[in-house]
Amino acid sequence: MADEEEENQKANPVGMYGHIGEAWKRPGEGDMKHLQWERGIQYRHENSFVRVEHPTRLDRARTLGYRAKQGFVVVRARVRRGSFRKHRINKGRRAKRKGEKKITLAKNLQQVAEERTAKRYPNMEVLNSYWIYQDGKNKYYEIILVDPHHPVIKKDPKINWICEKQHTSRVNRGLTSSGKKSRGLRHKGTGAEKARGK
Repeated sequence: MADEEEENQKANPVGMYGHIGEAWKRPGEGDMKHLQWERGIQYRHENSFVRVEHPTRLDRARTLGYRAKQGFVVVRARVRRGSFRKHRINKGRRAKRKGEKKITLAKNLQQVAEERTAKRYPNMEVLNSYWIYQDGKNKYYEIILVDPHHPVIKKDPKINWICEKQHTSRVNRGLTSSGKKSRGLRHKGTGAEKARGK
């Protein structure tokens, strides 16, 4: 039996949830295309923030730290796509200086979704998030939240670091993965001195 398990692991090196990950590499093709189309209809009829029982992308959620135990919550968040819109100014300015279009945040929309979700769940801490769907108007992310006051979380040595006070409001300080990306922390070493934020 052990030999068979080793052979199966060699044949499928991506792990137990590898088939899920392979399907999500091309969500617009094959069976996933119709499934995503149906999900898009459902998402558009729901509220901007919906708590879900199970992650849509189980492989990605587990990679980012999710575990199916008490204290973990997954929320699907919707944010509108595109840059900011501002009212047209009717006073004296050049058209160039009106500032109506091309007003883009330094943050990415994933970080915006995390911050808005954290605002609606003030007793939870954002662990991480991942993309699940987008259409012409909106992007949808699933946010992994952790309750730092839950006894199960406090006893788990793999996640109880989030119970420490220095990790309070970590999403608002850009400490999640998407936050570090918008701060330029993905680029390190020589040549990245001015690219890195604070």
